[in-house]
Amino acid sequence: MKRRTHNGEEAGEPSALEPQIQVRRCRKATASLVFGIGALSFLPGVGAVLAIVYGALAKREIKRDELELRGSKWATAGITLGILGIVLPLAALVLYLGSDKVKDFFREFFNLKVLRESMPYLLRGLLVTIRLAAVSEVCILFLGLIVALVRISRVKIFRAAAAVYIDVVRGIPLILQIVIIYFGLGHLGLNLDRFTAGVLALTICYAAYEAEIFRAGIESIHKGQMEAARSLGMGYLKSMRYIVLPQAVRRVIPPLSNEFIALLKDTALVSVISLSEVFQRGRELMGWKANVTPLVGVALCYLIITIPLMRLVQYVEKGLAKTD
Repeated sequence: MKRRTHNGEEAGEPSALEPQIQVRRCRKATASLVFGIGALSFLPGVGAVLAIVYGALAKREIKRDELELRGSKWATAGITLGILGIVLPLAALVLYLGSDKVKDFFREFFNLKVLRESMPYLLRGLLVTIRLAAVSEVCILFLGLIVALVRISRVKIFRAAAAVYIDVVRGIPLILQIVIIYFGLGHLGLNLDRFTAGVLALTICYAAYEAEIFRAGIESIHKGQMEAARSLGMGYLKSMRYIVLPQAVRRVIPPLSNEFIALLKDTALVSVISLSEVFQRGRELMGWKANVTPLVGVALCYLIITIPLMRLVQYVEKGLAKTD
């Protein structure tokens, strides 16, 4: 059957898919309206964006397919409500930021004048932090590897001693270890300067964690590697040095790198014994300036170091993954 249009022209029967297309188009306009209402009530922000997006898509499709006008009106209403859902919160935010409490907050925490005056002093403290972390990391790698080798030793008493060390050290907070080493050793007649005490405490603490990383890396190497080396006449230590450890170290580089980033941040705990690193200097400036902004400067100093290190770790991980 054919039907006649208002111009008297014949047209074929409407496709069975047309009502479905019309319903689908109207659903987008309805969704725009619903999200627009939500933007002003239960779904601020996200609802406003979705209302504008769905409304624009609905209007474009309605115009292209010449669907019913009701859908266009709903889309227009949804877009309008979406715009209001963005403009009204922004206006409220502007009014709030102009209030006295917000001004006081920025004056206390983000005072640019205080920050500019504090940064030279903080950056000198950052150099102390970097030196503390670097020296500690060298000692940690050395001690951690030794503890890992003892942990996998065939001698039962050595394995037990290493396990006790790891469990005890990992179970005590680092800040408590720093206090015990600095003040406790002083009572025994071993008076360490603050920097040395900090390095010793960080080394003892982090070596326990990195020993477990080394142990996991060594045990991840197939036993056949060691057996093949021993069958060639190599001793245990020589096989471990030339065959197993090179492969294990390659596997533990990413987790060790993450541990170093954590170590760099934990150097702030050494301020408990008044070592003049960046966090301690920030606390001093906070008292001198009667303002919290120096601590924001301390955070910026840490970010200057940690963000490039994190990107470097990701780059190394991708490089190692490609070569596997």
